[in-house]
Amino acid sequence: MMNSSKLPISSALTSFNGTSAAMDRSQSERTSKVHHLPISIEKKKEEEARDILDTVIERSRNFFYREQLPQGYWWAELESNCTITAEYIMLFHFMGIVNKDRERKMANYLLSKQTSEGFWTIYHGGPGDISTSVEAYFALKLAGYSADHPAMAKARAFILKKGGIIKCRVFTKIFLALFGEFAWFGVPSMPIELMLLPNWAYVNMYELSSWSRATIIPLSIVMTERPVRKLPPSARVQELYLRPPRPTDYTFTKEDGILTWKNFFIGIDHMLKVYEGNPVRPFKKKGMVMAEKWVLDHQETTGDWGGIQPAMLNAVLSLHCLGYANDHPAVEKGLEALANFCIEDDDVLVLQSCISPVWDTALAIKALVDSDVPADHPALVKSAQWLLDREVRIKGDWRIKCPELTPGGWAFEFLNDHFPDVDDSGFVMLAIKDVRVRDQKAKDEAIRRGITWCLGMQSKNGGWGAFDKDNTKHLLNKIPFADLEALIDPPTADITGRMLELMGEFGYSKEFPAASRAIEFIRKIQEPEGPWWGRWGVNYIYGTWSVLAGLAAIGEDLTQPYIRRAVNWLKLKQNMDGGWGETCESYHDRALAGVGESTASQTAWALLSLMSAGEVHSANVAKGVRYLTARQRNDGTWDEEQYTGTGFPKFFMIKYHIYRNCFPLMALGTYRNLTMEKG
Repeated sequence: MMNSSKLPISSALTSFNGTSAAMDRSQSERTSKVHHLPISIEKKKEEEARDILDTVIERSRNFFYREQLPQGYWWAELESNCTITAEYIMLFHFMGIVNKDRERKMANYLLSKQTSEGFWTIYHGGPGDISTSVEAYFALKLAGYSADHPAMAKARAFILKKGGIIKCRVFTKIFLALFGEFAWFGVPSMPIELMLLPNWAYVNMYELSSWSRATIIPLSIVMTERPVRKLPPSARVQELYLRPPRPTDYTFTKEDGILTWKNFFIGIDHMLKVYEGNPVRPFKKKGMVMAEKWVLDHQETTGDWGGIQPAMLNAVLSLHCLGYANDHPAVEKGLEALANFCIEDDDVLVLQSCISPVWDTALAIKALVDSDVPADHPALVKSAQWLLDREVRIKGDWRIKCPELTPGGWAFEFLNDHFPDVDDSGFVMLAIKDVRVRDQKAKDEAIRRGITWCLGMQSKNGGWGAFDKDNTKHLLNKIPFADLEALIDPPTADITGRMLELMGEFGYSKEFPAASRAIEFIRKIQEPEGPWWGRWGVNYIYGTWSVLAGLAAIGEDLTQPYIRRAVNWLKLKQNMDGGWGETCESYHDRALAGVGESTASQTAWALLSLMSAGEVHSANVAKGVRYLTARQRNDGTWDEEQYTGTGFPKFFMIKYHIYRNCFPLMALGTYRNLTMEKG
């Protein structure tokens, strides 16, 4: 029914199964309170509740057994927005390698994601996004759809209402500039000479986040070359301008006031443009050579760069701009790596922004372990060994700030040795901790290396970022190029909470220096109302789960006022149906923290949070458990349309198709372990 190039993906963990079936409500939701029941009836109710809980857990475990792939891993779709696939169409046109059948399928996908109002969003049910809509519109024109097509007319009306192309974000303008549909001088400068700045300089490539570095270095080659592939009139999108653009339209909007950092960097950008227009640039050639070498050196053996679509696509683009032929091994491998990110059936093809087999497998193992699957169960043994085989043993980009640190840990994808991350590493070790693999000594050594690496990545402020240490130059997010506000990778509450949980589970005390510094960091960044902001999941519910799980594991006193504030906040945010939910809009509006339609994954995070804080017998937990048990489908899964994962807060949201199933199993298994005898 489906293929994903050469790599198998779990068949039931993708949107390609068609429209979700209606929820199975055969188990009625029990939300009303019952008072003063006779003991015999009370006991019967408890037995019925246990029977339901046991049934739900068993069905969920069976689902994961079915979905485990032969090699031992789990891999679910990572769904984002349609710009990822739209840019894939643009890449093929720019390189002159269009496959009409694949393009037809990608166009079908784009049209399937257009809303009835005519726009495209960055998450399910979200507002229309102009940049996303412009990229989808442009890709469809490249694919042969005329401006008169009804879908295009509706999209154009939305885009023009929002101000047209001039109002788009930087990356959209770059893709338009590649085809002459936007002026290159209207794109913020990122001069190639930045490659030459030493690592000790305040601004250098290693002060950027790993994802920014892996994207910007190849993109700086493209922006230096400023190529333009002319389009036939039928494919152009000049109709997306409100009027013919003037030079002033390409300038950046300044903030009110004179002495602001944003205005300062806009001034710097003007100076850089003057410099870039100078025919004499003595260091340009050297910068290009260094950037080209960096790109080639960072390509994985599988052809990937950085494990993410922006880095991979821009790396291929950069090599093409440098004159590499389409059949050059580096280009061919890069295109093959992108193809391996695709999910395809007879009518639709989607390119994923990233793939998450290591993360998905660790989550599935943890869910099964927490639901009392024996530690020597074949499914666990095979999957744990698969993870152990993916331990990163080379020095990646993190070595620049940690040159003495020994390699260890795990990446997010099948292979991304240059960019392992702290969060995946921590969760992998938590998941495989008690699994009885054949070579226990090898497992213990991998965990020892992983913990040492993770501890060595702690930043000066006591927290942890995802990929780099002390990646905290917040001013970089003020430059004109940084309109996604994601040029850096500073320490966050959710990853720091994960590191506290890792330390606690492996026997460290809260007096251990790294732990005490982490707790101090956590306390400093707590929101006044009690929760913690979530960098990698939506949003305050996710951050609060990670922190409370970590504090409980490390042995923090759970009666302390700052912890009780978090607990009370969670209780107040519980919905009437017993679940929890939070909209992606909470990244824009703090008033929406913890507010949203109930979802399976966010309900599970809230339950895990409360149970970590000693609230397992509370009425809130009981209602949350009933919410989950009442909404499981007969095949052992839960429905969830909402996006509950985060790529870049505000601007790039993710739907992990495994979340709606692994986290409920984790929560229900934990609840059963804490409240009932094991049967």
